Amino acid sequence: MKKKSFDLVRLSEETKKLTAMIVEDEKEANRLLSTTFSNFFSDVYSTYNGKDGFEIYQKYRPDVVFVDIIMDGMDGITLSRRIREINRKQIIVIISASNDITKISETIEIGVNSFIQKPIDTDKIIDLLTAITDIIKRRKKIETKTFSISLPLDVYERVDIAAKSESISKNAIVIRALRDFYKDDLGENNLD
Repeated sequence: MKKKSFDLVRLSEETKKLTAMIVEDEKEANRLLSTTFSNFFSDVYSTYNGKDGFEIYQKYRPDVVFVDIIMDGMDGITLSRRIREINRKQIIVIISASNDITKISETIEIGVNSFIQKPIDTDKIIDLLTAITDIIKRRKKIETKTFSISLPLDVYERVDIAAKSESISKNAIVIRALRDFYKDDLGENNLD
């Protein structure tokens, strides 16, 4: 039990660096998902339909999108396709009670990252969030592939922002960030 709570703390530390969007037309389910995910993500944007979801996505570009399949107007499949047109690497998770194999096949065709069947329990959420942080860590590691390390998300964010603002390579920023990280951690610079 102690290990699981420690893992949950570590998981929460990683997910708190991320933002999420929930697109769910059922009000109670939307409220429950929003409340649950607000414990994990720094910001959670919520809407009840695909049209508004697409507008919110364009405005905030959340790290993770949770979407129901069956909604009036723009359904979750259409929304996922439109998001994929903007960002092929967007993490999209379908949360649905639908057993419609055609619709499920379409989500696979679009390339959604995960499909979770309602009702959702705590273990499913923890497994899902663990998988999401693993995907993000792998992507960050690939982007800094000249180093054979995985950077914590907060260090990577500093690298990305600094590299863009200074117009220099991420590798130079990674070295600087690691020096700062170890200097802050140990009270001295051990990399020199």
